[in-house]
Amino acid sequence: MRVVVSTESRFSRTPNGRVWVQAGPDNSIWRRYLTVFQRVRVVGRTLDVVDVPEGAARVDGDGVEVWPLPYYVGPRQYLLRRHVVARAVTASADADDAVILRVPSPIGSLLAAARERARLPYALEVIGDPYDVLAPGVVRHPLRPVLRASATRRLRQQCRSAVAVAYETERHLQRRYPSLPSTPTTGISSVDLPPAAYVPRARGVRPLLQEAKLISIGSLEQLYKGIDTLIEAIARSRALSPQLRLVHVGVGAYRPDLEQLAARLGVADRVTFTGVLPTVEAVREQLDGADLFVMPSRTEGLPRALIEAMARALPAIGSTVGGIPELLPSANLVPPDDPAALATAITRLLADPERLASASANNLARARQFSTETLGARRLAYYGAVAEAARKPLRQRSTLVIGR
Repeated sequence: MRVVVSTESRFSRTPNGRVWVQAGPDNSIWRRYLTVFQRVRVVGRTLDVVDVPEGAARVDGDGVEVWPLPYYVGPRQYLLRRHVVARAVTASADADDAVILRVPSPIGSLLAAARERARLPYALEVIGDPYDVLAPGVVRHPLRPVLRASATRRLRQQCRSAVAVAYETERHLQRRYPSLPSTPTTGISSVDLPPAAYVPRARGVRPLLQEAKLISIGSLEQLYKGIDTLIEAIARSRALSPQLRLVHVGVGAYRPDLEQLAARLGVADRVTFTGVLPTVEAVREQLDGADLFVMPSRTEGLPRALIEAMARALPAIGSTVGGIPELLPSANLVPPDDPAALATAITRLLADPERLASASANNLARARQFSTETLGARRLAYYGAVAEAARKPLRQRSTLVIGR
């Protein structure tokens, strides 16, 4: 059986037909589906390019193909091309395919509507929360309130219509977007880390720091990650000890704005943007050289970057949004959009060597729950439920409940 999976990732296709992604799931992620399905078709926006983009990873490969959709960026281009995109989306899946939609997603919604019209089943992987993503201050768009209401309503309906649902979080998304009681469900992160992702032991108690390196990771295409809040927190802490430096790993349209903010606040010399790093080893090297990981996000599912930092036994501070509270204790959480609280939390943690060592040990232990071995069996059960449901008409949904 073939599985068709929709994604909001944006792909690039080189003249040799190979498909690449700069930020998003690469071939290793899509190959997971081959544990149950014979073939995988990934449905996503694809732009033809001359050369492989900097820092890009391969998407297609043995058993994995990409169904290219017309390329667009942003709501305006989507609305202008919606009809041609909808036709391509509808054509991506046959009646005998299993279909998994990674939602929230306009592309996923188009495919869900096409499957519903044809009375064919689909499953979901709920990887984000449109209510938070489109909250005030996160996205700047005149239609934001309308988009927020419609996307939230649509996702709730899709969760009640799907034949199986996998949620990125353990509790947060399940509470806001419940499925029907009879629907096979599971809480399963899309993050599973190989053995090389983990350090062998936690950090011990270290001397008080005179200067501390903070690290943050994430896309700068929107202000989801709250890096502006972090820069303001660094500016507020200039008179405190230790002195803070920030390294941010990631690219996006808001980088110039954030660089200007750092300059305006007088901390440009303490803030470094690396762009995309060439290898996962280079990212781990940055994590290993840092004293504290900071994720002041305005919205999150269950953040991969935070889990990867925890796997390096790196202490962390995060905001109280999405799945972050499922990973960090309340003492290491702050409200989003509160640079004063963030500055206080950072400086207090860095000033307590024993608490830093405890956070290191706790983070490493929690991250081990996201190992490939731990999550593999749960993911296998979910894919099996999707395959079983795909063989039945909608009225004969399975009552299987996947183990959590």
